Amino acid sequence: MNTATDVRITVNEESRTLPAGATCRDLVQQLTGREVGADGRPTQGAGLGIALAVDGALVPRASWSSTPLEAGQAVEVVTAVQGG
Repeated sequence: MNTATDVRITVNEESRTLPAGATCRDLVQQLTGREVGADGRPTQGAGLGIALAVDGALVPRASWSSTPLEAGQAVEVVTAVQGG
């Protein structure tokens, strides 16, 4: 994936390339390997247990599908961990 239409972002301090026009939802699907609905919930199975911030601003799950990712942005993906 190295075309003129790709965008390079940083995810949890690691460089990643996505196709231009990719949204937060697209990234979450890529990272989890699960299909995610427009509401940010997985279409099957249990919840994802993750939160997403772009350039330090939390992106609500319901906005993942309408939030495009642009070149140079920093994304933090936080996973909920159970235990003590």
